[in-house]
Amino acid sequence: MAQSPAHTDPPSHVLMEGEELTYNVRYAFLDLGQIRIKTIARERKPGMTTFSGIAYIDSYKNVPLVDLHAIFQSKIDSTVFSRGFTGKMKQDDVWDFSRYTFDYDRRMVAMEMGQKDTVIARRETLWVDGTCQDGLSLFFYARQHLFAGRDMNVPAIVTEKKVNTFIRFDKRRDDVEVDAVDYPIDVVGFEGNAEFVGIFGLTGGFDGWFSNDEARVPIVAHMKVILGSVTLELMSWKRPGWAPPRATN
Repeated sequence: MAQSPAHTDPPSHVLMEGEELTYNVRYAFLDLGQIRIKTIARERKPGMTTFSGIAYIDSYKNVPLVDLHAIFQSKIDSTVFSRGFTGKMKQDDVWDFSRYTFDYDRRMVAMEMGQKDTVIARRETLWVDGTCQDGLSLFFYARQHLFAGRDMNVPAIVTEKKVNTFIRFDKRRDDVEVDAVDYPIDVVGFEGNAEFVGIFGLTGGFDGWFSNDEARVPIVAHMKVILGSVTLELMSWKRPGWAPPRATN
């Protein structure tokens, strides 16, 4: 029988209880909506520590042809892989959901899909060879490996499928400016490619710039969508003791 994932890596420094990051999502010159990501709880059990992360994704009111509301919640191991995921999306005033339970001892992911949290329409099982990410834990995985200095192929379960995300962590140091900060921010960049279609129609190539410090907070990202590309920009943050590092150039 397969063994539970061993904690061979030290606990992540990017996972911090109480962190809250809010991003504006912009398409060309049109602001589409906000993504708010919170790390809300830490739980210790024998042999593991997990953090609960939650993302609220909402389009702004009165945006033409866009009415999007979704909630992603992930239970993330302290060494940054998924142990559980629930995704909810509002469709015509009804919330559809997908719920994944990662059972690494049995090399499987049990999935339930339905409506209103309790009405299960179908169940499926996927078989996996090792630890995986989900649509939200990928966000923290990229932060964790920002300084890796190598290409990585990251397996994940997204929209009930096994997919891969290819990320080139080449440690490119740069500086960026955002409306919420009145000085250039010291950042490290990376780029990659997602082989799945996600929220807002995100798919294909992306690049990002995260803070050049231990917290590795995402500052700006560009992501391709079906009709072009969107920009995610940090609007506000709550993280004890953290402020965006100032670029020295």
